[in-house]
Amino acid sequence: MTRLPPNLPIFPLGGAILLPGEVLPLNIFEPRYLNMVDDAMGSEKLIGIVQTRAGGTPERPLIEAIGGAGRIIRHAETGDGRYLIELEGLSRFEIRTELDEKTPYRVAQVDWSLFADDRAAPDALLTADRERFTALLRGWFAQEGIKCDWGTVEAAPVIRIVDQIAMAAPFAAKEKQALLEAGDGRARYDLMTALLEKKLAEGAGGTPN
Repeated sequence: MTRLPPNLPIFPLGGAILLPGEVLPLNIFEPRYLNMVDDAMGSEKLIGIVQTRAGGTPERPLIEAIGGAGRIIRHAETGDGRYLIELEGLSRFEIRTELDEKTPYRVAQVDWSLFADDRAAPDALLTADRERFTALLRGWFAQEGIKCDWGTVEAAPVIRIVDQIAMAAPFAAKEKQALLEAGDGRARYDLMTALLEKKLAEGAGGTPN
């Protein structure tokens, strides 16, 4: 099992979250983040993904306190010097403080204890109303013009659908952050169900119940 260190390199990204067990592909081209990947490959291969928020500067934006850590499971270099990597989510974390490291990228002291259950087997959500959830998802995707392989969706465990949609669907940054911070798979399912109901009601010109 991968060790979770007290300090973690931080990659600030607007509109991106990483949940445990899911995979996030990244195209790395900025020199400071190329350096971060090089350093990660030489240690635990861990990188923390944290959403940006309003404020700060383009070089050092403000970031959320809760992020998701992932291990580099794929690394390739392109002919023009970029890295194409994939991160597999391991655990969420809370930033305690940012460290004054002599690196071009940001490093934070993090606390893993709030999310100690992230590395356990995911909740299968056996009591989830799959039919209702899929109907909500179909309705919202149709409303947004999002194409989907419904055969794959219907064959996957509900928690995998919830987590993949949380990461990939065009939710607002605050909505993605709320999904990331939800206590567990059941809480994410309940929150996403409420979000989908709200968006469908708004799209129909009404208000959610």
